[in-house]
Amino acid sequence: MNLYDELIAGCEAMLAPFIRRRIEAGADAGPIWPQESEQKILFKEDTAYELGGGGLPACSGTAFTSDIGVRDEIVVCGPDLGDIGQDAPYARLALLRVDEGAWREREEAYRVLRRLDYTRYRVRPEGFMMRISAAAHREPVRVGRAALRAGLGFAQAGDVFLRAYHAHPEVLGVRIYFITEPAFPYEAFGEAARRMDAVTESLNEIFHGLVMDCASCRLKPVCDEVEGLRQLHFAAQQ
Repeated sequence: MNLYDELIAGCEAMLAPFIRRRIEAGADAGPIWPQESEQKILFKEDTAYELGGGGLPACSGTAFTSDIGVRDEIVVCGPDLGDIGQDAPYARLALLRVDEGAWREREEAYRVLRRLDYTRYRVRPEGFMMRISAAAHREPVRVGRAALRAGLGFAQAGDVFLRAYHAHPEVLGVRIYFITEPAFPYEAFGEAARRMDAVTESLNEIFHGLVMDCASCRLKPVCDEVEGLRQLHFAAQQ
């Protein structure tokens, strides 16, 4: 699968100057951090700060690849949770290496990718309350005071993400970026994240034959920009 590779390369080029730490999954993440069985509300009085609070950037993206170089790791770009004392900008990027077998059955491909993307709604690290708004393309996070005192950092929160993604047998590797660097180009990243989502959505249009005329398709700009989508569309019509 290479439909997302150009977008992934662009995002990783943005991220490279801001990387502070790479954490290998497993031992480097420390003890397994607890996860809430259901969404627990963190009230203001229990919150140390909010990532993306006060109108600050708070965006996330999910992309899929078959690149064997994507292995389980957590990459921190900017201050870690224990080094932040007030509301800060925030972004998160999940790169998922998927089994090509999940891609060959085109009728299932869109459902597989959406199921993997929606995993984020079921990730609930204790003291790390995500408030996802897909419509607004925002993902602010409240960070709890008690969790910080207990040692919560991106290594611990990221490990919860990795375990959730690996609950799906199609996932072979996960690289997850957490970004809090003030100088990071959040607006450009947010636009790239929206394009990733548009690529995924375009697969629904293609595989289910919802639009046969390219000129009338609302996702035509995506097919024009992403190499491979147009060919996939033509193949689906045959």
